[in-house]
Amino acid sequence: MVIKAAKKKVCMYCEQKREPDYKNYEELRNFMTERGRIKSRKQTGLCAKHQRRLAVQIKRARQLGLLPYVVY
Repeated sequence: MVIKAAKKKVCMYCEQKREPDYKNYEELRNFMTERGRIKSRKQTGLCAKHQRRLAVQIKRARQLGLLPYVVY
């Protein structure tokens, strides 16, 4: 019986050599749940560095009113 290892997810931002940006709020919405919460690293597949930067950019977009804090 041969067990294959699961493929490791590659960080989207590392792959494309770019950073998350609050102005691109349509893209940031992909990293949020339907209730408005930020998804975890396991769900997004991002590296730790980019997950931290993503969280900061989502919070910045929320303060500017581009993204909601809570969706009912």
